[in-house]
Amino acid sequence: MKLGLAAIDELCARLGRPEQRVPSILIAGTNGKGSTAATLSAIAAASGLHAGLYTSPHLIRVNERLRVEERDLTDEELDAALERVFAAADGAPEVPATYFEALTAAAFSVFAERKLDLALLEVGLGGRFDATNVAPAELSVVTSIGLDHTEELGPTLAAIAREKAGIFRPGKPALARATSAEALESLQTASETAGAAWHDASTEIELSNLQTSLEGTRFTMATPHRRIALATPLPGRHQAWNAALAVRACELLPALWPSLSEAELAAGVGSVRWPGRLESLSAGSRRVLLDGCHNAEGAGVLADFLRDAGLAGRCPLVFGAMADKPVEEIARPLFPLAERVVLVRAPSARAATAPELAARVGSLHPATETAENLSLALDALLEAGGSEPIIVAGSLYLVGQARQLLLEEGLGRDRP
Repeated sequence: MKLGLAAIDELCARLGRPEQRVPSILIAGTNGKGSTAATLSAIAAASGLHAGLYTSPHLIRVNERLRVEERDLTDEELDAALERVFAAADGAPEVPATYFEALTAAAFSVFAERKLDLALLEVGLGGRFDATNVAPAELSVVTSIGLDHTEELGPTLAAIAREKAGIFRPGKPALARATSAEALESLQTASETAGAAWHDASTEIELSNLQTSLEGTRFTMATPHRRIALATPLPGRHQAWNAALAVRACELLPALWPSLSEAELAAGVGSVRWPGRLESLSAGSRRVLLDGCHNAEGAGVLADFLRDAGLAGRCPLVFGAMADKPVEEIARPLFPLAERVVLVRAPSARAATAPELAARVGSLHPATETAENLSLALDALLEAGGSEPIIVAGSLYLVGQARQLLLEEGLGRDRP
């Protein structure tokens, strides 16, 4: 990790400034930014715009990070883009680009080469010094502010908000949502300092008739422009807000969406694809819910969903996390709502081992055990029987591993 814009700026200069050739929207936030970006991409497709989506991290294959018109790049397309980036980086003097900077430059290059109408860019970390921030965004969105990555972004909500507000642009709309008064005030002050056009989502969006289940979320939203009933396939009341932010973002860019119809909005919101966030897959006849709640705010959102869906206390939980995360804060709202907890190590060198997790958070649930790996944990839970969903949550590395097991190896089905 290397925070700063010098390397990505030089790469883009050598590539002919691709980041300036496609209008862009920057989406930052502690949680919800990926869902909001993916919903914007789906709305763009439904309304006939040719859009690119750049997100991170990926769950199984790096190609997931770059979509053009709702389709992941092929290996050949990604290879060609990275070859251009590597050639630029290897020039004299050499640009020491990170993995994320190389992929960000590749995304800019692909979107410009395809002459897209819009680039949707999910900020990787923070905002001010993230590689995506080299793009001259037409609109900036901040979805939420929580205490995550505090070593890089600061120890308080106000400090983290200031870093994320680094994506605000003079004379351009800045749409933000924060449930903390401290964070919201910091965002608004930063917007005014930057000369951006401030839009407080909590005053411009009203949600009602919210219903959520394993099948998705229905809600009615009202903005200064419309009142509309929508449904997203993404479960959780938080996804109503993420979808609503995407809709409001479209309204704030009338040059791109001069006549966005309610049918197009409904089609886009209803077709969003965002794996690993309360995603429902199957292992034989058993449902498995995957959720990358890798911080305390995300764990609280998952806990809210379990209550809303009537699943509190009924589902076994398989959990893994990075050792450098505040694991106690993540586990505290979540573990008491599980039927039992199985701790495993996520597939990363940074991950806490199962015994380490047990020492840190095992006391938060009376029925806590460890497993050697995720596959064994899931096999044991499937063999034990039951009808309620199995939840795999915590690190996105763990969620990606579970997704691969379920989709590619047929876990829970008869295997030769």
